[in-house]
Formats: sequence, structure tokens, C-alpha cells
Amino acid sequence: MYMRAMRIPRLRRLLRWLFMIVLCLFVLLNLHILVNFQPGSTDNQQGLNFNDFENHIKREQPHVQRGDSGKRMLQNSEGNNRSQFIIEPNFFNGSDDRLTNSVDSENLTQIQIEIEKVNSAQRIQNIHRYGLKLNHESVVIVVQVHDRFEYLKILLDSLKETKKIEETLLIISHDVYSEPLNKLVKDIEFCPVLQIFFPHTLQLHPKSFPGEDPKDCPRNMKREEAVKVKCQNAAYPDKYGHYREAKYCQTKHHWFWKLNHIFERVNVMKNYEGLVLLLEEDYYVTPDILSVLQMMQNLRNKECKECKILAAGNYDKTQNFGANAGKVEVANWISSRHNMGMAFNIDLFKEIKRCGKEFCNFDDYNWDWTLQHLSTKCFSSPMKVLKMKATRVFHMGECGVHHKGKNCKPEEKKKTTQNLIDANKQHLFPNTVTIGGYSGLKLRDPKPNGGWGDLRDRQLCSSFITNSSLELH
Repeated sequence: MYMRAMRIPRLRRLLRWLFMIVLCLFVLLNLHILVNFQPGSTDNQQGLNFNDFENHIKREQPHVQRGDSGKRMLQNSEGNNRSQFIIEPNFFNGSDDRLTNSVDSENLTQIQIEIEKVNSAQRIQNIHRYGLKLNHESVVIVVQVHDRFEYLKILLDSLKETKKIEETLLIISHDVYSEPLNKLVKDIEFCPVLQIFFPHTLQLHPKSFPGEDPKDCPRNMKREEAVKVKCQNAAYPDKYGHYREAKYCQTKHHWFWKLNHIFERVNVMKNYEGLVLLLEEDYYVTPDILSVLQMMQNLRNKECKECKILAAGNYDKTQNFGANAGKVEVANWISSRHNMGMAFNIDLFKEIKRCGKEFCNFDDYNWDWTLQHLSTKCFSSPMKVLKMKATRVFHMGECGVHHKGKNCKPEEKKKTTQNLIDANKQHLFPNTVTIGGYSGLKLRDPKPNGGWGDLRDRQLCSSFITNSSLELH
């Protein structure tokens, strides 16, 4: 008994020493991480560089597991593996993680270098405020932006008022590098934001393809005359005998490039299974759009698995929120009716990519008409859509590529739209979303609009399928 009593204090002392040693090692390990791990930076500005961060987040977050394929996986309570990406708020203590480089807007070489740098760094601003959590229930918003500052500001004003926007990754995809636009984006403080830049722009190629090359054939020149004068794309008019117009071709290039870049090049989007909502700079959204989309996705999974697209917006001239606030219509996807506020997941992107050659060779400069062509001629089955009967997206643009109105007054349009939303506040945020009808309109292969006969456009478009960051030579 005496010997046993002597052993107990010794054992306790030994356990205390072991505990102290483990504690000291833990402290030293954390000090080592804090001293040696620094997020990437540009010109000494603090930022979150996901190329450097990738290995760190896998190693340092114990709740993230590695699947057999190397994916970041989170096991849920039912034991099913789903891809999930998580960064906690205040993981980095930097107060400013935004890009602040100043670039001469007249120096195209500087702009090109900066675009490559931004696309490579993949910095997400406001990450220290909100963190980032992406899983199968998330919505990532992608806005395609040209050069209309006032419209983009109005769209951002509406997004700021959207419920749960702080949980959303907002990706702004530009085809013009502009300091005023950049500042507008950098001033966003309501959610995590990633800027990307389409690298094959008219701005960077003002006198060569994909811009307007002086050696190119004029749009309306007859092919016989073009061959005679030997303009360089004489052999490639569209099916109506017209030659390419760069300003119209850019939109389709940008649309296809951004999908490939986001799904395959943006690190935080790898293996992302949730919704991607496509918006344009001249849209305006309701405060409940994210909540409605999540309910639409749940409805799709239960009652319309063949619906590959969710359409949050519609073009109906009269909106009856009282009767239709929580109702959707099932329809065949038709480009002119269902292209506003489109949301889908990686499964549709994979189908678009599989049909990428057909997308790039279809003689139509419109991405949406081309997508309808794929639906009828290339996809495994024609696309069906769940469309909100009471729109959650409004089209504000009265000036732009297809709109030549002289009275462009975006603030007046904003006021009218906001008044409509305010008058229907009681109908927003429905408790449920249900199917309220089926459209009988048949899906047909659209007649191509042309404008996409040039071999160079088809080759550039095709290059995005395998390399979304390909540089022109």
C-alpha cells in the first residue's frame, strides 16, 4: 500500500510535466505559423492571395478533410461528402485587402500587366470582415461589366440591400479597365468581392484583332470586292455576307471566357457545387433574390430535376407580386424570355463546355441565342427552366450595345423600379416557392443572327475551353 501511495504523486508530476511540454510545443508551433505565414501582397498592400493560401487552409483548419481526389470535403451529419470551402472572419487582421495600384489608363502595356496580375492574384476584398463559406447551398453572384459606371453603381446599390449578401461571393468581371470603375468596386464593403478582367478586349487591341484592325474588311463590303482588295478576313464573312464587328463580338467572348475562368481558374470555386447567378451591369435586384433562389433550388431538386436553369427575372410588363410572389413557371428555356437573372450550377457549365466547339462555331454573336442552339442540338436533353412569375431582377439599361435611346436617365428608372419594389414589400420573402404553371411554348433551334463568321473569333473562343487565361500572340 505504501509503495502504491508513493507512485501516485510521481505519476501526477510526470503527467503535469508532459502537459507543460505539449503546451509549450503548441505555443511554439503557433508562433512559427504567425511569423512565417504571410498572405501574398502587391506593392506592400495587404491582401489574400489564394495561390499562396491554398495549402495553408487545408492544413490549418481541422474540420476540412481531404477526399481521395484531393478535394476539400466536409462530412455532414448523414455521412455524405460535399465540397465546402471555409475561411473564418478575421482570419487575417489586415484592415484593407483591396488592390490599390494606380495605372495610366492610356498605357495599354501597363493595363495588360495589371490585368494579368489581378487575375493571377485572385484577391478577395472584405475577407477579413465576413470570411467566406462556399458550399452546395451558396449563391455566387457574377456581374459582367462593360463601361457604364452609373448603371453599375445602381446595381450595387440594390445588392447592398439584399438579405444575406454578406454571405455571398460577388465576382465582378470587366472588359474595360477603368479607374472610376475600379474605385467603385474597391469601395464595396457589404460582401466579399473578387475582380477579374477579360484579357482579350477591344481596349487592349484598338488596332488589331480582337479589336478593329485597319486591314479587316468593312462590315458591308461584298465578298467579291473583299477578295479583290485582299482585306485580311475576306474569306470569312458570316452567313449573310457581313464581316465581323468587334464591339458585338466581344460580349460573347467575354461571357464564355468568364464561365471557364470562374469554374476552372478561380481557386475558391474549385469543386463548388452551389448556384452561380449571372447578372449584368444594368440590372437591379430585389432584397429577397438570394432567399428566393435558394428556395427555387430546393424546389428544383424535389420536383423539376430536368430544370437546368433558374430564372430569377422576367420581362413581363405587368408584375403581380400579390398573386405570384412565391410562384414559378416551368418552361422550355428560350433565350429571349429566360436570359435575365440566370442561375445554374457546375453541371450545366460542364454541359456547355462539352459543347464548346459548337458554341464557338455557331454563327451568332449573341451568347444567349447560341446557348439556345446548344440546348436543341447538342445537350443531352433540351433545357427546362424554373422562372419566377414575379420578377426579382429588373433590366434598367436603355442605352448600350443594343439600345440607342437618347434619353438615358438611369436614376429615373431606378426611382420607378424602387417604388414598385417598395409598393410590394409585403409580398417579398415568401415562405415557400411552388410551381404555379407550365408554359406550352416549344423550344426550337433559333435562326442564327450572324456576326460570327470570322475564323479568328471561333479560334479565340475555342481557346477558352482549354485555357481560359490564354494570351494572344
